[in-house]
Amino acid sequence: MAFTLFIGRLLFASFFILSAYQLYLEFGTDGGPVVKVLEPKLNVFTKLITLKTGIKVPEVDTKHVVVAMIVLQGFGGVAFIFGSYLGAILLALHQLIFIPVLYDCYNYDVDETEFSQLFSKFTQDMALLGALLYFIGMKHSISLRKSRKTPKAKTN
Repeated sequence: MAFTLFIGRLLFASFFILSAYQLYLEFGTDGGPVVKVLEPKLNVFTKLITLKTGIKVPEVDTKHVVVAMIVLQGFGGVAFIFGSYLGAILLALHQLIFIPVLYDCYNYDVDETEFSQLFSKFTQDMALLGALLYFIGMKHSISLRKSRKTPKAKTN
């Protein structure tokens, strides 16, 4: 059973690790093609946050955002393979931060083709986030169960 759990974590984390590896290979000096795609989306997202909440979001270099994506996916994925609670938290943090920025289906009308493509990817990533939250919850409940069990004292 432990081998099956390991293979499951390996397959799940491979999505994040391969994505981080691809981002790393394409990074170059200018941040790679993902910077060109991410920069307008990040600008729209920060303007939306400022408009809706009134909180001014500080200016962030898009290359630093890509580096954060690589680090969260890479380290989180590798740690998750070995069943680490921290690895799952890093991957969940990645999903929470970058899902609303990458899949900005809220900027499109429902009838547009971009909306359906982005919404499909958005829901897939939300499913991954749900799996990560499930893993975190199970790890937490198992550790609570272990701490509640106290060894019984032997009576002579």
